Amino acid sequence: MDALTGLLNGPRAQGAFILRMVMQAPWSVRIEDRAPLCLMLVRRGEAWIEPEDGPPVRLTPGDAAIARGPAPYTVCDRPGTPPRVTVDADGQCTGPAGEPLGSVMQLGVRTWGDRADGDTALLVGTYRMEGEIGGRLLQALPPLLTVPAGLGDCPFGPLLDAEIAKERPGQEIVLDRLLDLMLIDVLRTWFSRPEGEPPGWYRALADPVIGGALRLLQDEPARPWTVASLAAAVGLSRAAFARRFTELVGEPPMAYLTGWRLSLAADLLRDTDDTVEAVARKVGYSGSFALSSAFKRVRGISPSHHRDADRHRDPGRRRERV
Repeated sequence: MDALTGLLNGPRAQGAFILRMVMQAPWSVRIEDRAPLCLMLVRRGEAWIEPEDGPPVRLTPGDAAIARGPAPYTVCDRPGTPPRVTVDADGQCTGPAGEPLGSVMQLGVRTWGDRADGDTALLVGTYRMEGEIGGRLLQALPPLLTVPAGLGDCPFGPLLDAEIAKERPGQEIVLDRLLDLMLIDVLRTWFSRPEGEPPGWYRALADPVIGGALRLLQDEPARPWTVASLAAAVGLSRAAFARRFTELVGEPPMAYLTGWRLSLAADLLRDTDDTVEAVARKVGYSGSFALSSAFKRVRGISPSHHRDADRHRDPGRRRERV
């Protein structure tokens, strides 16, 4: 299992907010939904993204952008255009005076905007729930990143565009999976740029020794790993392995393993009805007490409170994986 596979396998889109946005200049949409991640792909025309902190970024056809929440940002026809629409934390759209615009701007199935034949069309896919396994990945991303057309030539954009307005059995699952594929493709391209600055764990996967150790931890988190057993598995002395792992990954082996196990546990608590005891044993803890102690120490809350808080945020969504 490689880095992106391991880190994106858990927080797959589940009923993601996916639409085609069609606009005619002048236009400006203020995004305050606090979503952890939003992927945008320009299909025609051009758009600008104005992050909360940083210069505006211009997007042209084929360009992709990823905005990492929860900071707000503005998508517009040109920098400085006053917001005509604001999207709040509940996904509600309002105008400058607070008037509701949700139904007014509906242009068809999963199509939204101010004019059906507008000059600018973007595909927008928003991951609304924090995927806990993706925590390491999200922390490695800047608030806004872009991949120019031609650098990646994402093949999934046209597929998503073709599917977005269809209403067929299982359509939501099709769109979720296409969004996931497009996200992985954009991130893979962004990380592989010559000037890219991927996180330590991503770079370390290319190391023949430490990469092997990371894959062992990701594939078998429940094994009773120690620094000595990991070192033996990859053919290094304990001291040499610990030093090399820390230098490349940026944290000691057992700290990495703890973070990985707790991310897996958080994801299982979110997506399944397994007891805390069962979750603990799946991720390598002796029982619920050991998992709860580690969870509280690192995350500040108990596993049960984490599960309750997550389900309170979205009580109607099924937590099954598809």
